[in-house]
Amino acid sequence: MQICGFNKTTLLDYPEHVAATVFLGGCNFRCPFCHNGDLVLHPDTLPLIPMEEIRSFLKKRAHILTGVCITGGEPTLAKELPELIGVIRELGLCVKLDTNGSKPDVLEHLMEEHLLDYIAMDIKGDREHYGMIAGFPDACAHRAECPTSDFTLNLLEKSIGLIRSSGIPYEFRTTVVKEFHCRESFEEIGRWLHGSDNYFLQSYEESPHMIQKGFHGYKKEELLEFAKILAPHFHQVCVRGI
Repeated sequence: MQICGFNKTTLLDYPEHVAATVFLGGCNFRCPFCHNGDLVLHPDTLPLIPMEEIRSFLKKRAHILTGVCITGGEPTLAKELPELIGVIRELGLCVKLDTNGSKPDVLEHLMEEHLLDYIAMDIKGDREHYGMIAGFPDACAHRAECPTSDFTLNLLEKSIGLIRSSGIPYEFRTTVVKEFHCRESFEEIGRWLHGSDNYFLQSYEESPHMIQKGFHGYKKEELLEFAKILAPHFHQVCVRGI
């Protein structure tokens, strides 16, 4: 398993939990504004952290930590993901999974085995422009698949349905980028995901490990306007990082 990063304590990654975060390498999307470029493009060049090291640390901190966030990259690509979750749950810790939703079969298996306590699925954008935003410009709403990736709207729709009907606490979330998102984007996303529980907006911020630089985020006031557009469609809409 490519465990390429480990944040030992965070109050941000797992709502209402003191958590650790495990970063798994590799991703089947190529979102140009991704801030974990090395994890996505060059995971083989990064130092790997043995699972036993993760287990040992979590065991020592189990009296302080209440959960672990598993993120990436795209964690559902890892065949050993259930094993990692098992290690975490044996210590009495809750598990939050971050995913792009491209592997509904993996999500379904984890749900059936009762291995998840919280799910966060990235929503890259509205359906018409999803393929472009995810890094596959040949994919579009009318021909929504790319032969070199696991991106299809059908897979995403299946994951969304599984998450919404699972009974597991969840959130959908979008990193808002000026070059890809506008008022119409969120009007469409609201209609698409109408009736879902939690939706979070987080502004794009450039970092040293971007896949591609030169994008721009929105101001606080603009993000709050997008939140107003979404509010009638979700039980809760929040803006993070402002």
